[in-house]
Amino acid sequence: MPARKLALIATGKRKTAIARAVIRPGNGNIRINNIPLEVYQPEIAKWKIMEPLMLAGDLWKQVDIDVNVKGGGFMGQAEAVRMSIARGLVTWFKSSKLKKLFISYDRSMIAGDPRRKEMKKFGGPGARRRRQKSYR
Repeated sequence: MPARKLALIATGKRKTAIARAVIRPGNGNIRINNIPLEVYQPEIAKWKIMEPLMLAGDLWKQVDIDVNVKGGGFMGQAEAVRMSIARGLVTWFKSSKLKKLFISYDRSMIAGDPRRKEMKKFGGPGARRRRQKSYR
């Protein structure tokens, strides 16, 4: 019996957003939180998510991708989805050429961005800002 791929799970993270992409053999259906990519809103997030698909050419039309994303804002979620799709396609097709293409276009498609929000400290309303002195 030939080894047949059933499914592959790829993850992507950006700030506090976490996306899990399940990739299976299919005919190019992409859903984000059960919403088809064609009707996904806002438009700028949809174009961000489509970047790895446009770079991959017609390869992605051989697989179905279901992405579950939570946490963060809409743009952080879009970048997390984009990363999970790019990583999943590279792993599914075992293509070093595709990986090099993604990295040369934008390294954050494969390698994550480690930046996080700085912790708030005492003595002020934010991480760096302090209360003003009123005497003087």
